[in-house]
Amino acid sequence: MKNNKFPRERLEYAISCLREYRAAKAPLESRIREEELWWQLRHWEVMGRDEGGAPASAWLFNNLTNKHADAMDNFPEPAVLPREPNDAADAELMSRIIPAVMERSGFEKTYSDNWWYKLKHGTAAYGVFWNRDLEKGAGDIDIAAIDLLNIFWEPGICDIQQSRNLFIAHKWDRDLLKEAFPELGDGTGDIIDVLTHTRVSQEDKVTVVDWYYKKEGRVHLCKFAGHQVLYSSEYDPLFAATGWYEHGLYPIVFDTLFPIEGSPVGFGYIAVTKQPQEYIDRLGKNILEASMMASRPRYFAGRAAGVNEEEFLDWSRPIVHVEGSISEERLRPITPYPLADTYLKVQQLKIEELKETASNRDFSAGSTNSGVTAASAISALQEAGNKTSRDMIAAAYRAYSSVCSMVLELIRQFYDSGRTFRIAGSGDSFVSYGGTEKGRRPVFDIRITAQRKNPFARVSQNELAKELYRLGFFKPELAQQALGALELMDFEGKEKVRAHIINNLNNKEEKTVERKI
Repeated sequence: MKNNKFPRERLEYAISCLREYRAAKAPLESRIREEELWWQLRHWEVMGRDEGGAPASAWLFNNLTNKHADAMDNFPEPAVLPREPNDAADAELMSRIIPAVMERSGFEKTYSDNWWYKLKHGTAAYGVFWNRDLEKGAGDIDIAAIDLLNIFWEPGICDIQQSRNLFIAHKWDRDLLKEAFPELGDGTGDIIDVLTHTRVSQEDKVTVVDWYYKKEGRVHLCKFAGHQVLYSSEYDPLFAATGWYEHGLYPIVFDTLFPIEGSPVGFGYIAVTKQPQEYIDRLGKNILEASMMASRPRYFAGRAAGVNEEEFLDWSRPIVHVEGSISEERLRPITPYPLADTYLKVQQLKIEELKETASNRDFSAGSTNSGVTAASAISALQEAGNKTSRDMIAAAYRAYSSVCSMVLELIRQFYDSGRTFRIAGSGDSFVSYGGTEKGRRPVFDIRITAQRKNPFARVSQNELAKELYRLGFFKPELAQQALGALELMDFEGKEKVRAHIINNLNNKEEKTVERKI
């Protein structure tokens, strides 16, 4: 409902800050809109000429699709770890509930969308909100991808949590806003223009701004449209003492690809590879034009050549009539300038430059030029060449860990009634949760692992398992040697192998004792 207690001067201060933040972010917004044209293969519009027949090759596009595939091959999965033995049961419960909550919110699509955004523009923004309208009014956690065009922060900060204010703008239909807030007056005009990636009419839309700010260690929310306050948690008795979110953080997590010093956002692969792509297409355009000219004969003809032009230009005519004798002085073919192989090599070098700069080599996509066909060999080449992908994915996991931490805190704050969750991958297994005890606040660590691997990684893992079997790691009589070797090894699933070896050893000792008895 409308909040008349919120001071007018504070709202004017917020609007002033919003406009200042928007002006400082204008270069980023311009870059994002330009990069969208590169992504859509419309970069000739950016390069100064909107030529319909100009070639637009997809080397840059292919680079981004491969990086996105790497990311989705290693979709994350959280594991909540206790810091104290007494919290082990709660940690195990949270390890099951958090993935169920994220699955319910459609996080896999959000993760995929944000990876596209991150690869294109360098930064993806996750919004981790409590949505009171979900679950038939009971409320639930809502994880959304936030367009950087619609979020505003204090200039000069490196961490979004350091910003004095944070603004998130949304477009509402005017009639729906009036329905939700019937007491609104006429002062709901737009105070800023929210940029969009498509040209659609904004006539019946109103910009609603969520203003987050920190006061006395608490984060508060003020929602306003134009010069009218719609809601303020600071003046809501339910949240005045605790803040809108008890964790005290802005509900935004930035996942940055290539960082920019002095800014919470970075730049992406389009900024790195657009220049090679530009020269690839400029050279391609010239090469194609030269090829078209060479493949279509043209002639010099004297004014008194006496050639029937209509018959000459019609290739279906078997006879072309001329007046007088035929000679090269009257009609001579135009010889186009021959295109040397050097220009083709230069274009190929620019293609290789783009691929090397983006670490998008052939074996990264599962193919090689050197005749390597064995799955294990391709997997080894991929693992050796995918260092940049692994680094990007590790950075995304850090952001994902922050998202999971916020989800955990929102579960603590808002899940005050019993809820039941179906555990993914466990058939009909369910768990219930009804909130934590007030005054007791366990502290957890969150470890992120890949939920699923690409096929070649699975092949490599299977080959390792067979190799351990051939070496006798699972023979009870070799258990001590196998455990010693494991201490020097590092691979995924190592603890499961260790547990299996110890179990074999224990079974052998039990049988030995039974025989002695």
